[in-house]
Amino acid sequence: MKITEISSVVLQPFAWVLVKVKTDQGITGIGEAYHGAGVHQIVTDHRMQRTLIGKDPLNVDRCFQDMMRGQSASGYYQGAVMSAISGIEMALWDIKGQAFGAPIWQMLGGKFRDKVRVYNDCHAGDVESPDSYAEKALEVEKKGFDAIKFDIDPLPSRRDAYNRGIRNKDIKYYVDVVTAIRNALHPDTDLAIDAHWAYTPVDILKIAKELEHLDLLWLEDPIPAENVEAMLRVKNSTSTPISTGENFYTRHGFRELIQSQAADIVTPDIAKAGGLLESKRIAELADLYYMPLAPHNICSPIGTYAMMHVCATVPNFLALEFHHLDNELWSNLTQEGPMIVDGHINVPEKPGLGITLDENVVKSSAKEILGFFD
Repeated sequence: MKITEISSVVLQPFAWVLVKVKTDQGITGIGEAYHGAGVHQIVTDHRMQRTLIGKDPLNVDRCFQDMMRGQSASGYYQGAVMSAISGIEMALWDIKGQAFGAPIWQMLGGKFRDKVRVYNDCHAGDVESPDSYAEKALEVEKKGFDAIKFDIDPLPSRRDAYNRGIRNKDIKYYVDVVTAIRNALHPDTDLAIDAHWAYTPVDILKIAKELEHLDLLWLEDPIPAENVEAMLRVKNSTSTPISTGENFYTRHGFRELIQSQAADIVTPDIAKAGGLLESKRIAELADLYYMPLAPHNICSPIGTYAMMHVCATVPNFLALEFHHLDNELWSNLTQEGPMIVDGHINVPEKPGLGITLDENVVKSSAKEILGFFD
């Protein structure tokens, strides 16, 4: 079997980047790259084509290494290039699964679970108040989710955009918000909070310590993640679990974070960290230190389903992110019925990815097509 074509499409209004890889035996694989400027062009760039066209797609890891070694990517292992590589790698696994008549999770070594837990990332309602947050939490919980996340991003009126500081009145406000959410939810519903790298260690620790009695699932990205030593200081200074990792690439990018045990939970984004096999390697590295895996995810059903296969195959999986509860395009993009039922995705038995793209919906939602329907 040989790769004959690699193509891409960007959707709208949310810029999901879908990837298609065709073969000379009529098998086509679908993947998804993390969205971003230029990602779909990199997928179809002549250097990427030159590296992969004519290669055997069943040699997934070899194709990944070829892309990583710079024949198509100039040796740059981060950013848009790694997102493009990740999306292509997903599509190669879809091809391999179809060729062998097995689901991707089976090709990755088998599954630990029949259902993958999903947590819903929420935002407040129409009013910025603790009660509004609590009402939203209850609304989502009633839809079957037993893990929910909210942001505590500082409002522009409440912060200096550069010094990452936070005033005492605002600390009280965020503690009131999280407390209201926690008190509204069932005691066994997990609550996570995302700080989006907005704070200094000294300020986020004031919040983290105030939240310790609420038993959060985690506090995500409390400070900029690139300073692992500073992240370690935050993690070791509070009993509130700390998670990070969505902006790291490949297992090499995660090595210092994991070996330093600078977080309690790692959150790679599989659509940009290197794809499925590389993310399983990241999970295995984390498991050496008994650190759970909770992948970051803002993908369409295609990327989400691909990530689900990895989540099924690693023992230290905790929960997979989901952002698009009321997104009509999400619901219509695939031919199968609802993907998420009672806050979980059933692990499929179908070969390959195990889900079917509705290409008519893709056509009607496409912003830019680069050979996707040829």
